[in-house]
Order: sequence, then C-alpha cells, then structure tokens
Amino acid sequence: MKNIAFIINPVSGSQETQNAKRKLPKLIMQTLDAQQWLPNIAFTEYAGHAVEMAHQYARMGFDAVVAVGGDGTVNEVVRGLRGSETALGIIPMGSGNGFARHLNIPIRPQRALEMLNRSEPIRVDYGLANDRLFVSTCGTGFDAVIADHFAGSNKRGFSTYFQNILQDVFSYTPQTYHLVGDGLDLTHKAFLITFANANQWGYEALIAPKASVQDGKMDIMLMSSHALLGSAGLALRLFAGSIDDSHFMDTIRAKEITLEREDAAPFHIDGDPVEMEKDIHIRIVEDGIKVLVEKRF
Repeated sequence: MKNIAFIINPVSGSQETQNAKRKLPKLIMQTLDAQQWLPNIAFTEYAGHAVEMAHQYARMGFDAVVAVGGDGTVNEVVRGLRGSETALGIIPMGSGNGFARHLNIPIRPQRALEMLNRSEPIRVDYGLANDRLFVSTCGTGFDAVIADHFAGSNKRGFSTYFQNILQDVFSYTPQTYHLVGDGLDLTHKAFLITFANANQWGYEALIAPKASVQDGKMDIMLMSSHALLGSAGLALRLFAGSIDDSHFMDTIRAKEITLEREDAAPFHIDGDPVEMEKDIHIRIVEDGIKVLVEKRF
C-alpha cells in the first residue's frame, strides 16, 4: 500500500469545475485502486496553503501528492514537494491546465484517476525566475498583461481569456528587452517573451511546440514587435503546434539566461501575475521533481 494525498483547490477553474470538485472525494474513493493506494483528501483554504500541505505530506513520507486544480495549484504543490522523493500527481481541474496537457494527463477527472492506478514516476525539470518556481512557463510582454487581467476577471475559462486578448491586443505597446547568458547577448523589441519548460500556456495553446520537460533546457520564444501584422496566422499556428515556424517568432534554447528590462513591467509565473524585479535571472533545474504519468509498457 502506498500513501497518496489529494490537495483540492476548491476555487480554481470555472463554476462548473468548482461544483465538480465537491463530488470529487466520492469519485476518488470509487475509482482509486484500494489495493494500491491509501488516500488522504484535503481542501485548500487560502493562497499558499497547498505549499504548506504538500511540504507536510512530503515530510511524513507520502509516496505521492496529487494537485487537484490548475497550473497555479500544481505550482504550489511542486513548491512544497521539491527536494523530496514524493511524487507529484495531477487531476487537472483548473482553467488552462497547461502542465497536465503537456504530460498527456487526461482532462476528465475519472480518467485522470484511472491513470493514477497504472502510473509510474518519472523525473522532470522545473524552472526558477529569481528563485520563483515555475513548472510550465513564465514570461513578460503581452501574455503577462493578459495574465494580470485574467486573474482579475470574475469568470474563468477560455472565452474570458480570449475576450481579454481581444480587448488589449491592439493597444499594447511592445517593449525592448536584453537577454544575456549561455553565450547569448541579444537586444530584441518583442511583443512577448515566453520562457518555456513545458510546451504550452494551457488550453492547447502551444507557444513552444518542441519544448521538453526532460531536456534540462528551456525554449525561449520571442514574438516579434510586428506580430499584429500576422496575428490571424499566428493564432492558427499557436493551436496547430507550428508557431515556431512563423517568421514572427524566434526560438532560443538555453539552460539559464538573464532578462534585462528597461522598466519593471508585468510578469507571469505559470499564468499567474507576479511582482518581479526589473532584471530577472531564469534557469532550469534538471530532474528536479518526480511526477506520475501513464506507465510505459
């Protein structure tokens, strides 16, 4: 028998998703293999609570801790688990669910639970931006502005995300950035810069189609300041997994880099807006965490 904890964020995702979480404990007990797992179920009560609970479960020697929520919940749980041998599991019940989608974890809760019954742990990378942990992406520019507005929206879901994009896209002014490190010294005026450990923002929006969480590097995606000229094509490429082929996009791969900005500006960590210094050192921690994925035969 292995000890497994489920940390459920009751407020992430849409209203429908939040309602589904209330029924999740029953679904867990019905679906989880009782011959394999001994479950413990807890709900978060405030921001950062998942960090504290995950850290405590790891200290107690739990075999796995499952983040039930979106990328923000996953981020908190990983922050609590790093440095331990406790594996991360994910039941994706947030908004974008980018990290889970990258790992091919089923979006439907019952299927994700069934996957846990036949899962195996693998080691994956995570990133640090001035020592703030990210599992999927972080970045600055237009995507950080949208993350800020999305966080303040009363409604969640893709439609709200898309509405925020339409509202701000034509008024946004690209900024000039300086990137230095790993043999790189580049000044670039960009619509956005995404530092990608995983391949997407969420919602299957593949901002870094070739990114891997097991290569010890990040894909740095620089979108041209002239991106609006090709906005329709870029949107299609984003969901088709070919945005890196666009001449409006440059890709750089590096283990660590320093981003120097003219002024402090919006920045996001796994889709959540954060206050950051003007200059940001970003690096990948190779094989930093264990995560439960579909068993390979």
